[in-house]
Amino acid sequence: RCFYNQKILQKTFGEWRDWRAVCRERKLSLRADSHYRHLLHNLIFEAWRAYVCQQQGKRNKYYVADSHAKKQKLLRTWQHWLVYVDVQRTKHGMQSVALAFRERSCLRISWAVWRRRHYQNCTGHKMNILALQHWAQSLQFRAWLQWRELYLYSQNDKQKESRAITHHQHWELKRCMEAWLGYLNLHRAKKLQNELAQEHHQSRIVRQCFSDWRLSWECRRRMHAHQKDIEKLAARIALWRVFAHWKHYVLCVEETQQCELAEKHYKHHLLVRALLCTRWKRLW
Repeated sequence: RCFYNQKILQKTFGEWRDWRAVCRERKLSLRADSHYRHLLHNLIFEAWRAYVCQQQGKRNKYYVADSHAKKQKLLRTWQHWLVYVDVQRTKHGMQSVALAFRERSCLRISWAVWRRRHYQNCTGHKMNILALQHWAQSLQFRAWLQWRELYLYSQNDKQKESRAITHHQHWELKRCMEAWLGYLNLHRAKKLQNELAQEHHQSRIVRQCFSDWRLSWECRRRMHAHQKDIEKLAARIALWRVFAHWKHYVLCVEETQQCELAEKHYKHHLLVRALLCTRWKRLW
Protein backbone atom coordinates (compact mmCIF):
# COMPACT_ATOMS: atom_id res chain seq x y z
CA ARG A 1 0.00 0.00 0.00
CA CYS A 2 2.83 2.39 0.86
CA PHE A 3 4.59 1.55 -2.40
CA TYR A 4 1.31 2.03 -4.28
CA ASN A 5 0.78 5.42 -2.62
CA GLN A 6 4.35 6.44 -3.48
CA LYS A 7 3.83 5.46 -7.11
CA ILE A 8 0.56 7.43 -7.25
CA LEU A 9 2.33 10.46 -5.74
CA GLN A 10 5.18 10.11 -8.26
CA LYS A 11 2.75 9.92 -11.19
CA THR A 12 0.79 12.91 -9.84
CA PHE A 13 4.00 14.89 -9.40
CA GLY A 14 5.15 13.96 -12.93
CA GLU A 15 1.84 15.08 -14.45
CA TRP A 16 1.96 18.31 -12.40
CA ARG A 17 5.52 18.96 -13.57
CA ASP A 18 4.51 18.39 -17.22
CA TRP A 19 1.58 20.75 -16.70
CA ARG A 20 3.92 23.36 -15.22
CA ALA A 21 6.24 22.99 -18.25
CA VAL A 22 3.28 23.49 -20.63
CA CYS A 23 2.21 26.57 -18.63
CA ARG A 24 5.72 28.00 -18.82
CA GLU A 25 5.88 27.42 -22.58
CA ARG A 26 2.49 29.10 -22.98
CA LYS A 27 3.66 32.04 -20.86
CA LEU A 28 6.85 32.36 -22.97
CA SER A 29 4.79 32.23 -26.19
CA LEU A 30 2.51 35.00 -24.85
CA ARG A 31 5.53 37.11 -23.94
CA ALA A 32 7.02 36.52 -27.41
CA ASP A 33 3.72 37.56 -29.07
CA SER A 34 3.54 40.73 -26.96
CA HIS A 35 7.21 41.54 -27.75
CA TYR A 36 6.57 40.96 -31.48
CA ARG A 37 3.52 43.25 -31.42
CA HIS A 38 5.47 45.92 -29.54
CA LEU A 39 8.30 45.65 -32.11
CA LEU A 40 5.80 45.98 -34.99
CA HIS A 41 4.24 49.05 -33.35
CA ASN A 42 7.71 50.61 -32.94
CA LEU A 43 8.55 49.90 -36.60
CA ILE A 44 5.23 51.41 -37.75
CA PHE A 45 5.82 54.47 -35.60
CA GLU A 46 9.41 54.90 -36.94
CA ALA A 47 8.17 54.57 -40.54
CA TRP A 48 5.39 57.08 -39.87
CA ARG A 49 7.83 59.55 -38.29
CA ALA A 50 10.23 59.14 -41.26
CA TYR A 51 7.32 59.75 -43.64
CA VAL A 52 6.27 62.89 -41.72
CA CYS A 53 9.87 64.20 -41.74
CA GLN A 54 10.09 63.51 -45.49
CA GLN A 55 6.82 65.35 -46.13
CA GLN A 56 8.00 68.30 -44.03
CA GLY A 57 11.28 68.34 -45.98
CA LYS A 58 9.39 68.26 -49.27
CA ARG A 59 7.11 71.07 -48.09
CA ASN A 60 10.08 73.20 -47.02
CA LYS A 61 11.82 72.53 -50.34
CA TYR A 62 8.65 73.49 -52.17
CA TYR A 63 8.40 76.77 -50.23
CA VAL A 64 12.07 77.52 -50.94
CA ALA A 65 11.63 76.67 -54.63
CA ASP A 66 8.51 78.83 -54.86
CA SER A 67 10.25 81.83 -53.28
CA HIS A 68 13.30 81.28 -55.52
CA ALA A 69 11.06 81.08 -58.62
CA LYS A 70 9.29 84.29 -57.63
CA LYS A 71 12.63 86.04 -57.12
CA GLN A 72 13.97 84.75 -60.45
CA LYS A 73 10.81 85.81 -62.25
CA LEU A 74 10.96 89.27 -60.69
CA LEU A 75 14.67 89.55 -61.55
CA ARG A 76 14.06 88.56 -65.18
CA THR A 77 11.16 91.00 -65.41
CA TRP A 78 13.34 93.76 -63.97
CA GLN A 79 16.19 92.95 -66.41
CA HIS A 80 13.83 92.93 -69.38
CA TRP A 81 12.34 96.23 -68.24
CA LEU A 82 15.82 97.77 -67.90
CA VAL A 83 16.73 96.60 -71.40
CA TYR A 84 13.46 97.94 -72.73
CA VAL A 85 14.07 101.31 -71.03
CA ASP A 86 17.59 101.50 -72.48
CA VAL A 87 16.33 100.65 -75.97
CA GLN A 88 13.56 103.21 -75.66
CA ARG A 89 16.01 105.82 -74.50
CA THR A 90 18.33 105.13 -77.41
CA LYS A 91 15.40 105.19 -79.82
CA HIS A 92 14.12 108.41 -78.36
CA GLY A 93 17.59 109.94 -78.55
CA MET A 94 18.04 108.89 -82.17
CA GLN A 95 14.55 110.05 -82.99
CA SER A 96 15.11 113.46 -81.36
CA VAL A 97 18.41 113.92 -83.24
CA ALA A 98 16.73 112.98 -86.52
CA LEU A 99 13.81 115.26 -85.90
CA ALA A 100 16.10 118.10 -84.99
CA PHE A 101 18.13 117.53 -88.12
CA ARG A 102 14.92 117.34 -90.15
CA GLU A 103 13.57 120.48 -88.64
CA ARG A 104 16.79 122.26 -89.32
CA SER A 105 16.99 121.03 -92.86
CA CYS A 106 13.47 121.49 -94.25
CA LEU A 107 9.83 121.65 -93.61
CA ARG A 108 10.24 122.81 -90.10
CA ILE A 109 6.61 123.72 -89.61
CA SER A 110 5.16 120.64 -91.32
CA TRP A 111 7.62 118.48 -89.58
CA ALA A 112 6.70 120.05 -86.28
CA VAL A 113 2.98 119.41 -86.92
CA TRP A 114 3.70 115.91 -88.03
CA ARG A 115 6.02 115.38 -85.17
CA ARG A 116 3.40 116.57 -82.74
CA ARG A 117 0.78 114.33 -84.26
CA HIS A 118 3.20 111.43 -84.45
CA TYR A 119 4.19 111.99 -80.86
CA GLN A 120 0.56 112.01 -79.87
CA ASN A 121 -0.11 108.86 -81.83
CA CYS A 122 3.00 107.14 -80.45
CA THR A 123 2.12 108.24 -76.96
CA GLY A 124 -1.45 106.98 -77.37
CA HIS A 125 -0.19 103.73 -78.88
CA LYS A 126 2.33 103.28 -76.09
CA MET A 127 -0.27 104.09 -73.50
CA ASN A 128 -2.58 101.51 -75.06
CA ILE A 129 0.21 98.94 -75.14
CA LEU A 130 1.12 99.72 -71.54
CA ALA A 131 -2.54 99.56 -70.53
CA LEU A 132 -2.90 96.20 -72.28
CA GLN A 133 0.28 94.93 -70.70
CA HIS A 134 -0.85 96.16 -67.29
CA TRP A 135 -4.26 94.56 -67.78
CA ALA A 136 -2.66 91.28 -68.89
CA GLN A 137 -0.27 91.35 -65.94
CA SER A 138 -3.11 92.14 -63.56
CA LEU A 139 -5.10 89.24 -65.02
CA GLN A 140 -2.09 86.95 -64.70
CA PHE A 141 -1.47 88.16 -61.16
CA ARG A 142 -5.14 87.60 -60.22
CA ALA A 143 -5.10 84.15 -61.83
CA TRP A 144 -1.87 83.34 -60.01
CA LEU A 145 -3.36 84.57 -56.72
CA GLN A 146 -6.49 82.47 -57.29
CA TRP A 147 -4.36 79.45 -58.19
CA ARG A 148 -2.21 80.02 -55.10
CA GLU A 149 -5.30 80.27 -52.89
CA LEU A 150 -6.71 77.08 -54.39
CA TYR A 151 -3.36 75.33 -53.99
CA LEU A 152 -3.00 76.46 -50.38
CA TYR A 153 -6.60 75.44 -49.71
CA SER A 154 -5.97 72.00 -51.23
CA GLN A 155 -2.73 71.67 -49.24
CA ASN A 156 -4.55 72.63 -46.05
CA ASP A 157 -7.29 70.11 -46.87
CA LYS A 158 -4.65 67.43 -47.47
CA GLN A 159 -2.89 68.30 -44.22
CA LYS A 160 -6.17 68.23 -42.30
CA GLU A 161 -7.07 64.91 -43.92
CA SER A 162 -3.65 63.43 -43.09
CA ARG A 163 -3.91 64.74 -39.52
CA ALA A 164 -7.41 63.28 -39.20
CA ILE A 165 -6.18 59.93 -40.55
CA THR A 166 -3.21 59.89 -38.17
CA HIS A 167 -5.46 60.92 -35.26
CA HIS A 168 -7.92 58.17 -36.15
CA GLN A 169 -5.08 55.64 -36.43
CA HIS A 170 -3.67 56.74 -33.05
CA TRP A 171 -7.11 56.54 -31.50
CA GLU A 172 -7.73 53.07 -32.95
CA LEU A 173 -4.27 51.94 -31.83
CA LYS A 174 -4.88 53.31 -28.32
CA ARG A 175 -8.27 51.62 -28.12
CA CYS A 176 -6.79 48.31 -29.30
CA MET A 177 -3.95 48.59 -26.80
CA GLU A 178 -6.38 49.33 -23.96
CA ALA A 179 -8.58 46.38 -24.94
CA TRP A 180 -5.55 44.10 -25.27
CA LEU A 181 -4.20 45.19 -21.85
CA GLY A 182 -7.61 44.58 -20.26
CA TYR A 183 -7.78 41.13 -21.85
CA LEU A 184 -4.22 40.37 -20.73
CA ASN A 185 -4.94 41.43 -17.13
CA LEU A 186 -8.15 39.38 -17.08
CA HIS A 187 -6.32 36.38 -18.53
CA ARG A 188 -3.57 36.72 -15.94
CA ALA A 189 -6.11 36.97 -13.11
CA LYS A 190 -7.96 33.89 -14.38
CA LYS A 191 -4.71 32.00 -14.79
CA LEU A 192 -3.61 32.95 -11.26
CA GLN A 193 -6.98 31.85 -9.86
CA ASN A 194 -6.75 28.54 -11.72
CA GLU A 195 -3.21 27.95 -10.46
CA LEU A 196 -4.23 28.74 -6.87
CA ALA A 197 -7.27 26.46 -7.17
CA GLN A 198 -5.17 23.62 -8.58
CA GLU A 199 -2.53 24.05 -5.88
CA HIS A 200 -5.24 24.08 -3.18
CA HIS A 201 -6.86 20.97 -4.71
CA GLN A 202 -3.52 19.15 -4.92
CA SER A 203 -2.60 20.06 -1.34
CA ARG A 204 -6.05 18.93 -0.15
CA ILE A 205 -5.68 15.62 -2.01
CA VAL A 206 -2.17 15.11 -0.56
CA ARG A 207 -3.40 15.89 2.99
CA GLN A 208 -6.36 13.56 2.57
CA CYS A 209 -4.13 10.73 1.25
CA PHE A 210 -1.66 11.28 4.08
CA SER A 211 -4.44 11.28 6.71
CA ASP A 212 -5.93 8.05 5.26
CA TRP A 213 -2.51 6.41 5.19
CA ARG A 214 -1.81 7.51 8.75
CA LEU A 215 -5.16 6.18 9.99
CA SER A 216 -4.59 2.83 8.25
CA TRP A 217 -1.06 2.66 9.63
CA GLU A 218 -2.30 3.40 13.17
CA CYS A 219 -5.00 0.73 12.82
CA ARG A 220 -2.45 -1.83 11.60
CA ARG A 221 -0.06 -0.97 14.37
CA ARG A 222 -2.77 -1.38 16.99
CA MET A 223 -3.90 -4.68 15.50
CA HIS A 224 -0.29 -6.00 15.44
CA ALA A 225 0.28 -4.86 19.02
CA HIS A 226 -2.99 -6.49 20.19
CA GLN A 227 -2.15 -9.69 18.34
CA LYS A 228 1.33 -9.77 19.93
CA ASP A 229 -0.18 -9.24 23.35
CA ILE A 230 -2.66 -12.08 22.76
CA GLU A 231 0.12 -14.35 21.47
CA LYS A 232 2.28 -13.51 24.47
CA LEU A 233 -0.60 -14.17 26.87
CA ALA A 234 -1.47 -17.45 25.14
CA ALA A 235 2.18 -18.51 25.20
CA ARG A 236 2.42 -17.66 28.88
CA ILE A 237 -0.78 -19.54 29.69
CA ALA A 238 0.38 -22.55 27.69
CA LEU A 239 3.80 -22.45 29.34
CA TRP A 240 2.21 -22.10 32.74
CA ARG A 241 -0.03 -25.09 32.12
CA VAL A 242 2.84 -27.14 30.77
CA PHE A 243 5.02 -26.08 33.65
CA ALA A 244 2.27 -26.94 36.14
CA HIS A 245 1.74 -30.41 34.69
CA TRP A 246 5.45 -31.00 34.40
CA LYS A 247 6.07 -29.79 37.95
CA HIS A 248 3.33 -32.02 39.29
CA TYR A 249 4.81 -34.93 37.41
CA VAL A 250 8.38 -34.15 38.45
CA LEU A 251 7.42 -33.67 42.09
CA CYS A 252 6.18 -37.18 42.11
CA VAL A 253 9.54 -38.58 40.98
CA GLU A 254 12.32 -36.23 41.87
CA GLU A 255 10.99 -33.28 43.64
CA THR A 256 14.04 -31.22 44.45
CA GLN A 257 16.26 -31.83 41.37
CA GLN A 258 13.47 -31.61 38.94
CA CYS A 259 12.20 -28.41 40.51
CA GLU A 260 15.62 -26.80 40.07
CA LEU A 261 15.93 -28.11 36.56
CA ALA A 262 12.40 -26.96 35.83
CA GLU A 263 13.12 -23.51 37.19
CA LYS A 264 16.32 -23.28 35.14
CA HIS A 265 14.50 -24.50 32.09
CA TYR A 266 11.67 -22.04 32.71
CA LYS A 267 14.13 -19.17 33.11
CA HIS A 268 15.99 -20.20 30.00
CA HIS A 269 12.75 -20.49 28.09
CA LEU A 270 11.60 -17.07 29.27
CA LEU A 271 14.97 -15.59 28.28
CA VAL A 272 14.72 -17.13 24.82
CA ARG A 273 11.22 -15.80 24.40
CA ALA A 274 12.29 -12.36 25.51
CA LEU A 275 15.17 -12.41 23.01
CA LEU A 276 12.85 -13.57 20.29
CA CYS A 277 10.36 -10.83 21.16
CA THR A 278 13.06 -8.14 21.11
CA ARG A 279 14.38 -9.47 17.80
CA TRP A 280 10.89 -9.45 16.35
CA LYS A 281 10.32 -5.93 17.53
CA ARG A 282 13.57 -4.77 15.90
CA LEU A 283 12.64 -6.48 12.66
CA TRP A 284 9.19 -4.90 12.73
